[in-house]
Amino acid sequence: MSTRPAAIAIEEELSGVVLSEPIPREVVSLTDVSDAVDDSDRSTDEVPIEKIAPNPDQPRTQFKKEEIEELSNSIEKDGLLQPILVRRMDDGTYQIIAGERRWQASKAAGLEKVPVRIKDVDDNQALELALIENIQRSDLNPIEEAYGYRRLMERRSMTQAEVAQAVSKGRSTVANALRLLDLPEEAQQLLYEEKITAGHARAILSVPTAEGKAKLTEKIIEGSLTVREAENLARLLSGKRDASSSTARPSLPPVYKTVARTLRETLKTNVRVKSAKGKNKIEIEFKDEEDLQRLIHEILGSEND
Repeated sequence: MSTRPAAIAIEEELSGVVLSEPIPREVVSLTDVSDAVDDSDRSTDEVPIEKIAPNPDQPRTQFKKEEIEELSNSIEKDGLLQPILVRRMDDGTYQIIAGERRWQASKAAGLEKVPVRIKDVDDNQALELALIENIQRSDLNPIEEAYGYRRLMERRSMTQAEVAQAVSKGRSTVANALRLLDLPEEAQQLLYEEKITAGHARAILSVPTAEGKAKLTEKIIEGSLTVREAENLARLLSGKRDASSSTARPSLPPVYKTVARTLRETLKTNVRVKSAKGKNKIEIEFKDEEDLQRLIHEILGSEND
């Protein structure tokens, strides 16, 4: 079985199409791209759901089960309100351009026919419409989105500014997304699987060495670090001073450190004792409401003993 990271496979799956002539640079949104195809080339119809197939070049590769179930329940109640955008294939079937989630939910809801909007487009136009539609709907995770931006740049010889205009995003948004493709493969995969966030990814990118990036990635996963903690560790790995200690502070008294260590061992969570400007505080971390209830029980139980 192949161990090729899924995040890297996204680009490979999108790489086999030869470009047609570039679309006009005036195109700035999905609506404009749709309007670039003649009204005579598109129609709305209702077709058997078994005649519809997903596009193998679909840029979105993950569909959450909960989203499909929620939409399926809505479709069972109210029907499919928004047609699926498709193109007619030579064998009489239809290939999805935009709306695969709606198609999956319609199948789950047991629909035999679904409304579609048919467009007469080639492989390249279908791919680009799918990319722009997903990006504008924020349906892509950060890695999928980054590959989508790069695909538009490569296939249409577009600049970052032109891509930003095409998908109605800020130029800095596109630039920051593209930087994620400089992550090591392991970090890209973790981001793709939503085990780290884009904030964690930017912290990893700030570390100059490959070894440092790998170490920070490992620490983020092992320690369930917050983005702020990852940023501070990134500064240390980069040889920079931790931002939280930018001003000189006296070291904590030994008893404070002992208390913090004892609390960590007792409560089985991260505990910090801080002292600044004559004020002292104890910070206790918890994961969720259930963990908070556990901590309250531990603390109050200890007081009542």
